[in-house]
Formats: sequence, structure tokens, C-alpha cells
Amino acid sequence: MTGDADRGRPDPAAGLEQEQSRLLRKALHHAGIRHGDLWLRYFSIGGMVGEYEVDAYIQSLMSLPPDQRDLIAHAANELIDECPPLPRAPYLEDLRQ
Repeated sequence: MTGDADRGRPDPAAGLEQEQSRLLRKALHHAGIRHGDLWLRYFSIGGMVGEYEVDAYIQSLMSLPPDQRDLIAHAANELIDECPPLPRAPYLEDLRQ
């Protein structure tokens, strides 16, 4: 039963959305992916919200439905997978070859 006792309690899903948005923002920053590029990929794979809304979600200014948030995450991960790998530190054996 939900009622007056449930009012004022924080919504646990809201905290998860904030965390999902924060980690998305961090991943995009680390990979150097622009919000507009993310939106274009998201839209091309079936995203339903506009660029303004995606940008607002990334900045934790707007809530989006869970399926759209996951589609944004999927688009971000596709773009991250396309980034060139970071240079690796060589082992001595690598330098001798």
C-alpha cells in the first residue's frame, strides 16, 4: 500500500538515474565524446528524444525513461568502442624486438 507514509521518502530509482547520468558524463569526458555526437548515434539507433533533452539528461537537469537512458548508454558505449586505444607501456622485451 502506498499513501501518505510513502510521501517524502526518496525514490531509490532517482538515485540510480543520477548515478547513471554521472557515470555517463564521466565516460564521455574521458573518451572525448561530444554530446552532439552521442545524440546523433543515439538517434540513429532509434532514440526517441531530442538533442536538447539528451544534453539536459547528461547534465542531470532532466529525467528520461529508463529505456531511453539505456539506449543513450548503448550509443555511448558504441562510440567508446570506436575510440583508438590508449598507448600501452612497453615491456623491455618489446623494445628489444
